[in-house]
Amino acid sequence: MNREQCNRGLMELTNCAVSPFHAVAYVEEKLKQAGFTELHMKDKWQMKRGEGYYINHHGTTMIAFTIGKDFKPEDGFRIEASHTDFPCFRVKINPEMAEEKYEKLNVESYGGLILNTWMDRPLSIAGRVALRSEDVFHPEMVLIDMKKPVATIPNLAIHMNRDLNKGVELNKQTDTIPVVGMWGEELEKKDFFVKFLAKELGVKQEDIVNFDLNLYNTEQACYIGMKEEFISASRLDNMTSVYAVMEALLAGKREQGINVGAFFDHEEIGSKTKQGAGSMLLNHVLEKLYLSLGCTELDYKSAFGTSMLLAVDVGHGYHPNQNKKHDPVNKGGLNQGINIKQAASQSYATDSEGIAIVTQICDKYQIPYTQFTNRSDATSGSTLGSIASAMLPVLTVDVGVPLVAMHSARELMGSEDQLSLVRLLQEFYSI
Repeated sequence: MNREQCNRGLMELTNCAVSPFHAVAYVEEKLKQAGFTELHMKDKWQMKRGEGYYINHHGTTMIAFTIGKDFKPEDGFRIEASHTDFPCFRVKINPEMAEEKYEKLNVESYGGLILNTWMDRPLSIAGRVALRSEDVFHPEMVLIDMKKPVATIPNLAIHMNRDLNKGVELNKQTDTIPVVGMWGEELEKKDFFVKFLAKELGVKQEDIVNFDLNLYNTEQACYIGMKEEFISASRLDNMTSVYAVMEALLAGKREQGINVGAFFDHEEIGSKTKQGAGSMLLNHVLEKLYLSLGCTELDYKSAFGTSMLLAVDVGHGYHPNQNKKHDPVNKGGLNQGINIKQAASQSYATDSEGIAIVTQICDKYQIPYTQFTNRSDATSGSTLGSIASAMLPVLTVDVGVPLVAMHSARELMGSEDQLSLVRLLQEFYSI
């Protein structure tokens, strides 16, 4: 894989992964094409060495793995973890709102999104809808992507607020409500969104029981710069990592042990959910995997000593207009390779042993990298690394590509960096 192929694949994923459901569906399709077999937690597993498998957990989280053909219990796991969610607006239940003749949707913010970057954008809606079924314990679940712009959140004209450019605090309940249309007859005000949703799905309105839907920016990923030095796209946090883990899992050559790719939901809201890295999911999957291969519980717990986790999530890239926001030394510039992230607070789970391993891999295969730390008088968030490693206590390193404008409706990265990340993750799964 070269730079252009890598970036083209990343852009395809960012354009397709319009909800966590669609991100998982994209990865699932690629794994199926490569011969991976789906497993279910409720079943007894029959697996073969040298094969690949995956579990789709509630539609937005996936655990995938390959079993080395020469697997032995003491070989342990090589794990790479990313997340499928992104900051956005989620549609509330009973969302219809009307103002004069405007049709609006009641939404709530999800994660730490930069509110003003969502204003005046062409927005669409995607996610999952639950339909009525004969078996109440198994409702029919269908994905939907409206694909076209159906909503926008209009700004207030500067003539109506002369202090607009001095900075405005947006109220999440009143200022960020998207407009989706205008009604003609009074009767149209009732259930206009559910009626539209039913029409899009080709189902009866009364068959829609509930939904998990989010708004997304429809603007497509593209290169930026006089020499295409940058990639501008929505959802780079964290589709850069989802893409890299997927590609690495497909290309990994290790014949010992087990390579694991984890794609968790809910990182943006703390991970402590049934689909998040703060659950027992990964631990349960790996334990069941070992037991299904004829290993003992003692074998499984002993494997922690030879296992390692890369928590793959974006880092903060150097902002050319905000020098004072960065550490004076460890700045994490764009187009300088991956970020290896470290923090004394353990908001990044990295330590010197883990860094020594990752940097030696990078040096051996000539993969560019920088080391990143936050300013000592500031914090800049955390990743799922510390959370996941608390549930599965193995050696952990936080890595990822650096971004500018993280959590904006459109983020910026260096066009050289994605290939560096893919190469590191492939070698981690191969040596």
